[in-house]
Amino acid sequence: MTKSLPEFKYMSFDVVGTLIDFEGGLTSCLGVIAEEAGVTLDGEEALALYRAARYAEDADLFPDDLVRVYLAIAPKLGLPADRVYGERLRDSARSWKAFPDSAEAMARLARDYRLIAMTNARRWAFEHFSAELGHPFHAAFTADDTGTEKPDPAFFHTVFGFVASEGASKDDILHVAQSQYHDIGVSRALGMTNCWIERRHAQNGYGGTIEPAEFTRPDYHFTSMAGLAEAVAAARA
Repeated sequence: MTKSLPEFKYMSFDVVGTLIDFEGGLTSCLGVIAEEAGVTLDGEEALALYRAARYAEDADLFPDDLVRVYLAIAPKLGLPADRVYGERLRDSARSWKAFPDSAEAMARLARDYRLIAMTNARRWAFEHFSAELGHPFHAAFTADDTGTEKPDPAFFHTVFGFVASEGASKDDILHVAQSQYHDIGVSRALGMTNCWIERRHAQNGYGGTIEPAEFTRPDYHFTSMAGLAEAVAAARA
């Protein structure tokens, strides 16, 4: 039986895509480049090309890898294939916005839980994301800290080790994420309770996130972070 929301001590979060609107950040930057080049950009086409390029065997850590990704997708979008534009796309991560409900929801949740960031982004980018969210985290783990990326179970085991150092276990964590591929499937396989934030509930497909081999039914399911925060408030009332 699924644990009730008040029973958890921690909530762990995917950051990029769950709290930070990376798809909006990517398409906004690419749109500006396209406008400068006199080209019309199809945002969903750009995301599909990004997704295919991002998971190549020679991929670098995110968002540094956006330089390589840009050079791979620019010709297909009719954009100038110059490295300077790839660097602009990479650096745009410094100004990516949170989803409108993210910061408030995280502030509410931080009153009752220890919040842990689990992001495939590098530390330099995470620091900007954390600031955008109002620095709500009790602890944060990035690709630089773990030496790997989700869905590698080793990333999750690093976090398990951390909560164990505070006298807790994975059973005390609710893992919250939008990515079925990076988070929901593997967290289920590792025996965690999870919560799927279906950010693309009003859109078709998986956008910039790789499609999972199979869909994992989550323990909790909301279409926004506000929905999770409201459910917690109701459960604790």
